[in-house]
Amino acid sequence: MGHGYGSHWGMMGWGNGGFWPVGMIIWLVVIIAFIALVSWVVSTLSSRGRYADTRRTSALDTLEQRYARGEIGRDEYLQKKNDILSR
Repeated sequence: MGHGYGSHWGMMGWGNGGFWPVGMIIWLVVIIAFIALVSWVVSTLSSRGRYADTRRTSALDTLEQRYARGEIGRDEYLQKKNDILSR
């Protein structure tokens, strides 16, 4: 038997992997947290896109209704439509 860590470290659970369940649980928590973070980022980005599309559609609907009622002329309608679609 030599010097250094010897067999007494293995008996305490450090040297021979006696605490492997703790390390495994920690990695499992890290992996789950990473998956949750990625899921949240994807969800946030996709919901921003949906919000912008909904707002654009609503603005176009309102603009078309105003044009149909004669509240605005053709030139103003086309200019505002172009402004909405270019955002």
